[in-house]
Amino acid sequence: MIWNLPNSLTAVRVFLIPFFVGFAFLPGRPGLILSTLFFSLAAITDWADGYIARRRGLYTSFGRFFDPVADKLLVISALLLLLSEGRAHLLLVMVILAREIIIMALRERMSGLGMGVPVSSIGKWKTGFQMAAIIMLLLQDGLFDIPFQIPGTFCLYISALLAVWSGYVYFTDAWPKMHARG
Repeated sequence: MIWNLPNSLTAVRVFLIPFFVGFAFLPGRPGLILSTLFFSLAAITDWADGYIARRRGLYTSFGRFFDPVADKLLVISALLLLLSEGRAHLLLVMVILAREIIIMALRERMSGLGMGVPVSSIGKWKTGFQMAAIIMLLLQDGLFDIPFQIPGTFCLYISALLAVWSGYVYFTDAWPKMHARG
């Protein structure tokens, strides 16, 4: 396996997860700000590793497998944290997590058939709204007393809708290919 910058960024993303979760349990503004900062750093590595890998052609088997796993670990950790703190609605979290698990299974199945599942623009929008929602919901009012709960919840609703829509798009694209290959 070739260890490159995108793979290193993916590993850093996983490394940051316990820190953002741990800081969320610190009392007051320092906890809110540190948790949000570490999550934001992890989210930036999500964007950066993909950008660098595409731009420089630095694709590896490790990256193809572990990058989506790292993304899911980050998002699942954040959503479960927000749910446990009463900052996210159970139904939204369930919809988003179900979609993530189903699409991971679909990608694995398609990979087993020698086919990929390209990321759709809807999926990228879903990720953008999801990351924005998580950042706002983690931060709450920890930054200059700006209330982020309502816009964060709104972004999470949009993310859940886009999750369902993008999941549908992925399946309608993959189903004929899977069916044709048995």
